[in-house]
Amino acid sequence: MTQNTGPVVAKYRLEEQGLFNLKAVHWNLPPAALYEHALARGEGQFAKEGPLVVRTGKHTGRSAQDKFVVRDSVTDGTVWWDNNKAMEPAHFAALKDSVRAYVQGRELFVQDLYAGADPKYRLKVRVITEYAWHSLFIRNLLRVPDPSELSDFTPEFTIIDVPNFCAEPDKHGSRCETVITGSFTDKLVLIAGTSYAGEIKKSVFTILNFLLPARRVMPMHCSVNVGAEGDAAVFFGLSGTGKTTLSADPRRELIGDDEHGWSDDGVFNFEGGCYAKMIRLSAEAEPEIYATTKRFGTVLENVVLNPETRELDLDDASLAENSRGAYPLSFIPNASAKGYAGNPRNVIMLTADAFGVLPPIARLTPSQAMYHFLSGYTAKVAGTEKGLGNEPQATFSTCFGAPFMPRHPSEYGNLLRDLIAKHDVRCWLVNTGWTGGAFGVGRRMPIKATRALLNAALDGSLNDAPMRTDAHFGFEVPTAVPGVDTAILDPRGTWADPAAYDAQARKLVGMFIQNFRRFEAHVDPDVKAAAPAA
Repeated sequence: MTQNTGPVVAKYRLEEQGLFNLKAVHWNLPPAALYEHALARGEGQFAKEGPLVVRTGKHTGRSAQDKFVVRDSVTDGTVWWDNNKAMEPAHFAALKDSVRAYVQGRELFVQDLYAGADPKYRLKVRVITEYAWHSLFIRNLLRVPDPSELSDFTPEFTIIDVPNFCAEPDKHGSRCETVITGSFTDKLVLIAGTSYAGEIKKSVFTILNFLLPARRVMPMHCSVNVGAEGDAAVFFGLSGTGKTTLSADPRRELIGDDEHGWSDDGVFNFEGGCYAKMIRLSAEAEPEIYATTKRFGTVLENVVLNPETRELDLDDASLAENSRGAYPLSFIPNASAKGYAGNPRNVIMLTADAFGVLPPIARLTPSQAMYHFLSGYTAKVAGTEKGLGNEPQATFSTCFGAPFMPRHPSEYGNLLRDLIAKHDVRCWLVNTGWTGGAFGVGRRMPIKATRALLNAALDGSLNDAPMRTDAHFGFEVPTAVPGVDTAILDPRGTWADPAAYDAQARKLVGMFIQNFRRFEAHVDPDVKAAAPAA
């Protein structure tokens, strides 16, 4: 008979979800109890000053090529199949049966959680994990219900994560032993063959990206903060572009660092925690995030630990360039407990331009904002996905989150355009990438300059700055901003060889135009006209 333990055991048990003959199920355990289980099971180590340090094995980032969506009557005409891999219902059914058989006789950990701070739109998610530290990870990342809500908790979606189960391609329709696949009919996600906890987090995001647009809510891969006057700001961007770093501003309240929804009522966090990059983190540059590495409850993935002193070495990338920390949002001193704010005043699109062409900041018209949102130009930073090398790779990830977008980008783009117009939102493109040359020649944009420019945009003073129109991209670029070196505002002038800049700029323009051809049939003429000049 299954042993059920924990502070609150839900009435809706795992047997009702087809999971039988389990050795034990640990329900909604708090951090201290999960630490005890993780340490006793050899899943991690206790570091000096409190964090739990774990290793994810060969998967130190997302396995993007192993992610699937079940293609059936619910998804066939709705999912953007050019961007999402299809799995046949029969293969998913076989995988589900195999996972159910695998967990028999084992211990499992369950967290019943909310995805979404706004009660009107939140989703009840049950996460079932093989590892105790995965249970702590997702408890940190999602929103923990009040104990009074847990007894009668019935999930609207369930995620089962079994890293030690190996999928079989012929039997389960996977590419290899690793698989991440979801069925919107079964309301179930199965994750197998990988210990990288970010797969759980991004599975929740993918679910919400499918469900919320039908309710006229814009799901966004972004961070959000808000000023003292209620002036919310949205920061779009892929991993490594600065969403977490730039939204952690001691003068502004943090709503969240990665995933949000935007309804006509305002913006709200999907999560209750942060998942920040740890590699080369410093107390000087990012004091709020750095402080979380010295807190009990933080989960650190692939951070090097001195075996004798248990001190962390955040500069050591020998385990992974993509070392990560997962911690509750409450660990950030000025974080919002409620997780929502009114409609934003500014939208910032972050890009790490590996070519060193784009200026550090540019003002966008609404049409240009939709163009750049659908383009999603950035550079994938080493380590965020399996198979990436040591250098950034220029890419176009539509909506700044293509791997998590089940629907066609035009659905998200049209939602964003409508919300920007309705609420008169100012839009900016910010380059946190390279200046003075491409990667390998130039240098990374100074974070102090980026912060100064953002502050000027958010407090409104940048609206009065003198502007020039960029010859290639047509957006407006400030020519002088107090506290910022004027030279850095003109990227061409930072290159030793201006002719080389011109050639690189023409190359990038061509990449934008080529990439956007797939969207031209889905956008209005004004958006097509926002393309850079060939």
